[in-house]
Amino acid sequence: MPSSPAADDYLKTIYAHTEWQDRPITSSVLAAKLGVAPSSVTEMVKKLAASGLVHHEPYRAVTLTDTGRARAVAMTRRHRLIETWLVREFDYTWDEVHDEAEVLEHAISDRMLAKVDARLGHPEVDPHGDLIPQPDGSVTRPAFVRLDEAPEGHDGRVLRVLDRDPLLLQAITACGIDVGTRVIVRVEGLELAGSTVEIPDGAPSAVWLTA
Repeated sequence: MPSSPAADDYLKTIYAHTEWQDRPITSSVLAAKLGVAPSSVTEMVKKLAASGLVHHEPYRAVTLTDTGRARAVAMTRRHRLIETWLVREFDYTWDEVHDEAEVLEHAISDRMLAKVDARLGHPEVDPHGDLIPQPDGSVTRPAFVRLDEAPEGHDGRVLRVLDRDPLLLQAITACGIDVGTRVIVRVEGLELAGSTVEIPDGAPSAVWLTA
């Protein structure tokens, strides 16, 4: 299947769904994540399956083939390197980079991407803490606990923050929280440097901590 932004978005979304948990994605969840109609998902998944990029049976989960995973990982690597580049070199904030990277990932050549990677010092994570796959497609998922599942008193560092809601990212920033911030989980919020802050709605399910 020829490369297209729509197809690549589907593959990246399917890949990202199982990065931090092991349950495969269903068509309904895929539609919700992409913000499209279920009928559109059905049509695209059929095309991806016919091209050997996904496995799918009606009313069952959608999974990537080896070929599909390789393509998804390559596009994910491009996207996250570009996000990192925009933050480090152009002073974008972490709530601004997703949409820009969605455009640029289809425009930058492999040679340009390799130079960006080298200039950045071959980073392992993007500004949101998402893992940047290695050129060979390998990733190493660290031990983690999601904030809404962390016990009272858990002491760890912010490992990852979901990047799809710019307003939530801004609210989290306003609390003084960033990737790498050390926090202690309290009933009333998060303790940072001896002070407890109340976290915004939506943050508990969007923040990952070191285990």
